[in-house]
Amino acid sequence: MNSSFLPVTEFVLVGLKSLQEKQIILFVIFLFAYITILTGNSMIIFLVRRDPKLNSPMYFFLHNLSFVDIVYTSITIPNMLSGFLVTSKTISVTGCYLQMYCFLSMASTGRGLLTVMAYDRYIAICNPLRYTAIMTKSVQVLLVIAAWCFGYTISLAAVILAARLPFCGPNKVEHCFCDLSSVIKLACADLKLTSTVSLTSALIAMISTLFLITLSYILIGICIFKTTSSQGRWKAFSTCAAHLTVVLISYTSAAFVYISYRVGNISPEVRIMMAVLYSVLTPLLNPMIYSLRNKDLRDAAKRAFRKIWIIPAEKSIIPTIT
Repeated sequence: MNSSFLPVTEFVLVGLKSLQEKQIILFVIFLFAYITILTGNSMIIFLVRRDPKLNSPMYFFLHNLSFVDIVYTSITIPNMLSGFLVTSKTISVTGCYLQMYCFLSMASTGRGLLTVMAYDRYIAICNPLRYTAIMTKSVQVLLVIAAWCFGYTISLAAVILAARLPFCGPNKVEHCFCDLSSVIKLACADLKLTSTVSLTSALIAMISTLFLITLSYILIGICIFKTTSSQGRWKAFSTCAAHLTVVLISYTSAAFVYISYRVGNISPEVRIMMAVLYSVLTPLLNPMIYSLRNKDLRDAAKRAFRKIWIIPAEKSIIPTIT
């Protein structure tokens, strides 16, 4: 190591350099997206916790997924928003690695929960008579804990190896947040082990969960086609439609991001934009997809609004009548 260089104590998040003149527009767009994410996912959490008709395993897992989406986006978007308002955004090395670890962990936790939700749909459709006996409250909690443990362990090795790398030269990260691949490029050391572990953990997180989800839906498909009634088939499929849509969007966008990092002729600006859109897209669309595709959730929202608006109105009318 060259002793003339001082160790790096902070990183500068460069962001989208080519769009410097459009920072305010980007700020407004991402602020609106963030508010929408918070509102939509908070509404799902509120409805599931308050409405007794949503007291089922599917909604228990859904409201955990909404909580993960809120935390996942809150790790990066507020920092991105502040970065749009200043010329250069700095973050400490410790803060950078903490953001990196939490971001990767929450992404993997979300995939773990999608896997749990696929398993829940498999049990509900293929073993309906034993569903309540299998999906007890303790089993639901254990499955959620397993998803969180999976998320927080799968990326741990890669982040630890990255944190041990020496940084003695440039400290400008070509990203809007502390992306692992963008940060380790600045290290003045051999990156072969760190890059291999990072890629391996990312592939395990994606492929293992996608394999289990695909297996669940193959078994669900077999069960559906064994159903003699066309109405029964449609009812079974409709319970999976929202989850399947979210899975397709999540894994397709993730695949594009990972491919963009492996293709050499894609500019860093395009990689950054794809990564940012991926981090926002699924949490933004989840509440919309589940609200549009799920009648129980729509009905719960209507009941909640009636309680909020109609009951106070009735109370204000009663004194005037008496």
